[in-house]
Amino acid sequence: MKVYGENIVGRKIPFHWAWIILATCFVNLFINYSVRLGYGVVLPEMIRTLGFGRASGGSIYNAYLIPYIALTPLTGYLTDRLGARPVVTSCCLVLGLGLLLMGTISTLWKACLFYAIVGLGATGMWTPLITVVQRWFSPHRRGLALGMLSTGYGLGFATMGFVFPWIVHHYSWRYAWYFLGAGALMMVLINGLLLRSDPEKSGYLPWGEKEEPSRVGRSDVKIHTRGGSLSIVFKNSGFWLIGFSYLAISYSLYGITTFMVDYATCQIGLPLEKASLLATVHGASQVVGVLTILPFSDYLGRKKTLIISNSCITACLIGILLTGYSWGVLYVLVGILAMFYGATWPMYGACAGDYFPRDMMGTVIGAWTPLYGAGAIVVHWVTGILRDTTGVYDHAFIINAAMAAAGLFLMCLVKKGSSR
Repeated sequence: MKVYGENIVGRKIPFHWAWIILATCFVNLFINYSVRLGYGVVLPEMIRTLGFGRASGGSIYNAYLIPYIALTPLTGYLTDRLGARPVVTSCCLVLGLGLLLMGTISTLWKACLFYAIVGLGATGMWTPLITVVQRWFSPHRRGLALGMLSTGYGLGFATMGFVFPWIVHHYSWRYAWYFLGAGALMMVLINGLLLRSDPEKSGYLPWGEKEEPSRVGRSDVKIHTRGGSLSIVFKNSGFWLIGFSYLAISYSLYGITTFMVDYATCQIGLPLEKASLLATVHGASQVVGVLTILPFSDYLGRKKTLIISNSCITACLIGILLTGYSWGVLYVLVGILAMFYGATWPMYGACAGDYFPRDMMGTVIGAWTPLYGAGAIVVHWVTGILRDTTGVYDHAFIINAAMAAAGLFLMCLVKKGSSR
């Protein structure tokens, strides 16, 4: 019986390369989500100095999301075919160049164009990363591995909330983009040197695997594919129920996360330093969530954990709608919401490994991305337009809560499938 302390031929090794993979992917995720979630922190200063409206701010973010959504299915497919290293390394280069350009914007069209380049680079900063991490860890250790990986985006968001006011005070908001761009370009070299796409080809078993490699990635839902065809997957109701639940929860979470700092400054009246701490609370709480909820999902099961998570997200959004004018209550509710926010994305990604064949994880996650992205795109337009039209975020927050409830309902309809 082979264990994680040996390589695939039984030779003792001093460490398992899975941890190098995890650490490298962690840094990629930290930079990417400092960019992605940090946009909501930078937004108030950007629109103030450039004279943009909230709808324009939402349009800039959607310019990021459109190429991200359109091309992530391709990067997921290429990850399965070519491996994670060439995909992640190439995308990281594009990401870094786009971020440097974001620091130079002066008009709306340039902001949209350059953030679209950032979105193009970001296609390699989620689906390929969680795909390669799941391949390097055994099925009953995926929640633990994804939990550790996902602290990257929580810490990235928390760091932006803490550091951004300092950057504005000493430099300007433009330097936030410059610093992040430099970090992304540094990761190009590290990805090229350290990433390995497949454990077996590198002479390892997935970490924690105690059975033959042929048993790794066994599907909970009995789907069999040949040649990587998605036709049978698309005919499976579970694929669409999980996908549309992903869409609904994406809408609800981005609707509050992107605009919460602006909500706190312009609707409640908090100063920027105090409002930006919401991002720090959000990011720190994400870390707590991914380190507790994701490992818990290895034992309770992904479906049950997602049902609990989506229920708590719905309750928090209703609470923010009813009591959000109290900044103390707002901090508490944002913190609770963020715990489940942090666990949500990797848990939906882990469903690809739990319900579909191992060699199609990247393709399935990529195929879900347009649904996830549709929710994120629509909410930014809807929220921005409603805020500009009504002068408050209340109407948009009502829709957010309703969409979270819809995501909960759809997840309840997913068939349990056979247990491991």
